[in-house]
Amino acid sequence: MTEFDTQTLINIRRHLHKIPELALHETQTHAYLRQLVSQLPQDHLEVREPAELPTAMMVLVHGSDPQRTIGYRTDIDALPVAEQTGLPYASQHPGVMHACGHDIHMTVAMGVLSYFANHQPKDNLLVFFQPAEESEAGGKRAYELGLFKGKWCPDEFYGLHDNPELPAGAIGCRMGTLFAGTTEVNIDIEGKGGHAAFPQDARDTVVAAASLIMQVQTIVSRSIDPIDSGVVTLGKISGGTIRNVIAGHTRIEGTIRGLTQKMILKIDQRLKDICTGVGASFGVKVKLGLNQGGYYPVENNPELTKRFIHYMQNADNINFITTRPAMTGEDFGFLLNKFPGTMFWLGVNDDSQLHSATLTPDESSIQPGVDAITGFLNYRMQH
Repeated sequence: MTEFDTQTLINIRRHLHKIPELALHETQTHAYLRQLVSQLPQDHLEVREPAELPTAMMVLVHGSDPQRTIGYRTDIDALPVAEQTGLPYASQHPGVMHACGHDIHMTVAMGVLSYFANHQPKDNLLVFFQPAEESEAGGKRAYELGLFKGKWCPDEFYGLHDNPELPAGAIGCRMGTLFAGTTEVNIDIEGKGGHAAFPQDARDTVVAAASLIMQVQTIVSRSIDPIDSGVVTLGKISGGTIRNVIAGHTRIEGTIRGLTQKMILKIDQRLKDICTGVGASFGVKVKLGLNQGGYYPVENNPELTKRFIHYMQNADNINFITTRPAMTGEDFGFLLNKFPGTMFWLGVNDDSQLHSATLTPDESSIQPGVDAITGFLNYRMQH
C-alpha cells in the first residue's frame, strides 16, 4: 500500500512548484501527476487521459456500494508571473509561476486520491485534474468536449481555492456565491474622422466614447439592486492619432463582475441598450463584444453547501470560517452551473496576495486540507 504522508505531500508540492506551465501546456505537470497516480494501489482506480484535452486527467475510484458519483476537481495550470520568492524550489520555468497556488490545490487533491485509493469509498469518486483555469476556460472545454458522460459524470462536484488571508489549514465557505462571474467587454466605435476645425463634417468617436463611459457608470448605481453586488470597470480606452484630427475609431475595453449569472446577464443587457443609444445619438456604429467564456459566478448549491458547512463546523480539529464573496473569477463556476456542488477556501496564511510574484503558501495547510476533505467525503457518502 502507498498512501502519501505529510512529508511526501510537501515534497510533491515543491516539485509541482518547480515545473509551472501555462494553460493547455501542462505536459510536465500531467506526466508527474500520472506518475504519482501509478504509485497508488490500482485495485479500484480507473484512469482516463482524454485525447481531446490531453493535459487533463480523470481518475475514477470505484466505490464499494455506489449510490452516486462524487466529483472533486483541482486546477493544474500556472500564471505568466516571474517568481520572486527566492525559495530553493522556485520555478525552473522563467516567467511562469504557480502564483495562484494551484500547486497546493493539486497536492491536496493527490492526498485525497491517495487516501481513497487505500480506503475504498462507498460511493464512486471522480478526481478531475483540470487544465487551463487561469485562461482558456478548461472547465468549460472539458464539459463541451463531453468528458463528463456515463460513468465519468459526477452527480455533484467539489473543489477548493487557497486563500492567503485565512489561517493555514482553515476551511472557509459560505452559502450562495463564493466567487463572482466575469465577462470581458470590448467596445469598438466607428465614426468618421476629419479636421478638428470642421467637426460638422465628421462623426467624433472620442465624444461618443465619453458619453458612453459616463452612461455605463449608471448601470450599477441605477439598474442593480443596492443589496446585490456588481462591478463594471472600463479600464482601457484608445482612439485618435493626433490632437488636431477628429478620431474616426475609438476602442474601449473593460470587465464585468457579478455575484449571480442573472445579474451579469442584466448588466450585459444594459450595456447593449446604452451602446445602441449612443450609436443613434452620435451617428456612429457601436460594436459591443461580450466574452464570458467559462467564468460564471461560483454559485454554491444550497442543499449541498448547507451539509458541507454543517460538517466543517462540527467536525473535530477543523477551523471553519464563514467568508464573504470575492469579486475574483474562477472557472469552476461553469461546472457548478452544470452540476450541483460547492467550492470552498483552504487557508494558506501568507502576506502576499494571490497572483503575486512573492506568494508563498504555508505548507502546513496541506495535511489539514486533505484530512478535512476526506472526512467530509466519507460523511457525505453516509448522508
